[in-house]
Amino acid sequence: MDSFVKYFVSTCAHAIDIWVDGGWAMIGIAIIGVIMFAMGVHMHLALRAKGFRSVPERVWRQWITSPKQRRGAIGALLNHVTGARTLRGCRQRFAELEVTAIDPIRRDLRIMRICVSAAPLVGLLGTVTGMLTTFSALSMGSGGDKTMAMISSGISEALITTETGLVIALPGLFLQYHLARQFERYKAFLAHVESVCAQELYRAMKSVRAAA
Repeated sequence: MDSFVKYFVSTCAHAIDIWVDGGWAMIGIAIIGVIMFAMGVHMHLALRAKGFRSVPERVWRQWITSPKQRRGAIGALLNHVTGARTLRGCRQRFAELEVTAIDPIRRDLRIMRICVSAAPLVGLLGTVTGMLTTFSALSMGSGGDKTMAMISSGISEALITTETGLVIALPGLFLQYHLARQFERYKAFLAHVESVCAQELYRAMKSVRAAA
């Protein structure tokens, strides 16, 4: 246990040293990474809470005509959209659902895409500043330990920021792709539910007219 603690402490200290060597651009990359992954976790939990993959189609189809059996998030969704008495009212209910349930996730995905694109760009900016530090040290031409330290610092900043930007962006890209696929599945699910609800409402209206 003691050896693990020592290894963990030394690894953290080494990581902090690398982070400091990366310069000021590392702060921007860190902020982007925190925002990106926090939004990714939030969207994952939000999509999971929708419950659209946990209820089989045959079950929620029964719930459309059996309100007392409805449960969970899908039951609440059906309670909202099946209260309409006309096809136009049904479409309006689903339009309201798009504003409240789909638009926020679409907005978060857009922000996440911006973060994925921004991380390597900020890393590239750190590369430029690191190279400027290196060229500044070379232009001094005085040699000695101080010049070599400045050159080493500039090269470290140039390499570390580029690598860190890519390390942050690549997992974020895969996470964003996964969330986008889940979002598309949720939109397809809502479109399917809207179609089924409209069909059931049309049958009910047709039966009422026939009985009249």
